[in-house]
Amino acid sequence: MKKIFCTAFLLWASSYAWAQKPIPKNQYGLSVVSDLALYQEQVKQNPAQKLVELASYIPGLVLDIKYATADNLAGEPVYALATAYARKPVADALKQIQAELKPLGLGLKIYDGYRPYQVTVKFFEKVRDSVFVASPRTGSRHNRGCAIDLTLVRLRDGKELKMPTAYDAFTPKAHSEYARLPKKVKQNRDLLKQAMLRHGFQVYADEWWHFDFKDWRSYPLLDIPFEELNALKE
Repeated sequence: MKKIFCTAFLLWASSYAWAQKPIPKNQYGLSVVSDLALYQEQVKQNPAQKLVELASYIPGLVLDIKYATADNLAGEPVYALATAYARKPVADALKQIQAELKPLGLGLKIYDGYRPYQVTVKFFEKVRDSVFVASPRTGSRHNRGCAIDLTLVRLRDGKELKMPTAYDAFTPKAHSEYARLPKKVKQNRDLLKQAMLRHGFQVYADEWWHFDFKDWRSYPLLDIPFEELNALKE
């Protein structure tokens, strides 16, 4: 009995030690999870840490992943796969929003979700504007799987509702409170904003399309490529 107890204790201690394993720091002193095995262990310890593929999880969701094309601020594809992931509680909230919008004949279109840290580094090297692009010294809430870039579409034809600007338009009109807009555009922007606020998101002031989940501080920065996440499903 004593031997069994000791064995069980050693197994528990080993698991606990792994769960408490420090995340390596990069050149900026940030703890960034880039090891797939460490990410999987974190998910095992806390299922809320899981990155969920949004298109397969939310019925009727539309994707328009600009960063998998050359039509983005980098001028070239930075994602190998046109997909979007988010942490499990974020995905659950988006699923509820999608269901609420359906009776209105509307749905969500996702431009971006989880973004590997190295992509943030690349964007900053291209743009060097910390208002619209996160600095590598801090990382992005996208890197935590807790930020979503999105808009509204009509379900009947998939067309986007008219919003203040196009996605990733770095102009004053992109501000979430910009006032000199047609009434209908402001109504569309506010409809999106209120739906997101009801489910635990906050809008990023300078970008009407960008929303951060309330618990983003609970999730570490990640640098796991989409290809590795996609392989976990196979």
